[in-house]
Amino acid sequence: MSDLNPPIKAFLVDLQQSIAEQLLSFEDNLEFQEDIWQRPAGGGGTSRVLQGQVFESAGVNISHVFGEQLPEAATKARPGLAGRQFSAMGISCVIHPRNPYVPAAHMNVRFIETQKPGEPTIWWFGGGFDLTPYYPEVIDCQAWHQRAKAACDPFGKAVYPEYKAWADRYFYLPHRQETRGIGGLFFDDLKPETWGWCFNDCFAFMQSIGQHFMLAYQPLVQKHYQRPFTAEQRAFQLYRRGRYVEFNLLYDRGTLFGLQSNGRTESILMSLPPLVSWQYNWQPAINSPEAQLSTHFLGARDWINAEIR
Repeated sequence: MSDLNPPIKAFLVDLQQSIAEQLLSFEDNLEFQEDIWQRPAGGGGTSRVLQGQVFESAGVNISHVFGEQLPEAATKARPGLAGRQFSAMGISCVIHPRNPYVPAAHMNVRFIETQKPGEPTIWWFGGGFDLTPYYPEVIDCQAWHQRAKAACDPFGKAVYPEYKAWADRYFYLPHRQETRGIGGLFFDDLKPETWGWCFNDCFAFMQSIGQHFMLAYQPLVQKHYQRPFTAEQRAFQLYRRGRYVEFNLLYDRGTLFGLQSNGRTESILMSLPPLVSWQYNWQPAINSPEAQLSTHFLGARDWINAEIR
């Protein structure tokens, strides 16, 4: 493909290493399991998965795949891209902590470039990050979104509200009529026409999102990972993880893109939590902390200006 790829790939490799090192700082004498894989149709990646005492499962994967035709997940909304050669690279990070007080977190940034003989190259960036707490605190939700806003502010005042609202729409389970968590940022199809930015602006924005992820998440882990918790709270965490599974298997674009492009299944499904509990028609006690997750935290909300109680 074009010469746009090398600086982006170098950034992704550095970001993977940085996130892995920060996660390892919470564990004692552990290392990531690393797998370097190749895709028969073209390209490959490096998957790193950590299973420890603090992080029950944390995956930090980087991939660069290419082929003769984009999968349906990428062309369904843009049929004009069908039949174009593609190069797709990105990093995906999904973290499922063991302590129910530590939220689960996800971050992804990606760059896709398509070409067709005799036609201009079409490229775009996408990504974002979001938080899935089980026993949230308003002050933590506010801090998370303040970091998300800080990642966007250098690029214009309209950027955070736009991509925050997109995250609220995207990380939503319509069959449950609830959001997966408290959101964050989501963007896709970012190209010069979007905001009037050049390639370097778009690339800088992707970098800002990737770099602000651990700035937002690491303090929450530090604050909560040593808190004592009960067996009942752990059971609720496992129950709520079921919602995470439902979203990733039914709606997540990255999962669909990876499977449809014949990516490495183990790397794609590392986003799923290692332990999940399914309970038929279970309902939390009224006004309990478990009930307050749905009544007070899930759904679109202005977290920046939320009243801290």
